[in-house]
Amino acid sequence: MKTKPTFSNTDEYIACFPIQTQKILHQIRKTIQLAAPDAEELISYQMPAFKQNGVLVYFAAYKKHIGFYPTASGVIAFQDQILEYKSSKGAIQFPIDKPMPLDLIEGIVKYRIEANAVKSKKKKALKA
Repeated sequence: MKTKPTFSNTDEYIACFPIQTQKILHQIRKTIQLAAPDAEELISYQMPAFKQNGVLVYFAAYKKHIGFYPTASGVIAFQDQILEYKSSKGAIQFPIDKPMPLDLIEGIVKYRIEANAVKSKKKKALKA
């Protein structure tokens, strides 16, 4: 039985894909890094993720699409802008054979930073 690889960082994750997919993953990673310069990069659920006051987004490569996981709030807040993509409660699928919507990704990440900051402030207020 073949076991799934485990990754300790995003570079390891990206390296296991074909070159064209690697280029796309690097674009997405850079877009997230620029939108969330204070976020911590990590591997969670065996995919790259960014965290700031909680998880902002995850992303993952598949054969025909990039899975982008901005949690349910990120999908709901941008539902009008993601109509052309397959989506579910907490995920959006960007076809791998089309240009990545980097502006959309940037907007979602910035939204998630704000949403997590508000949630964090509420938690701190409740503890005070």
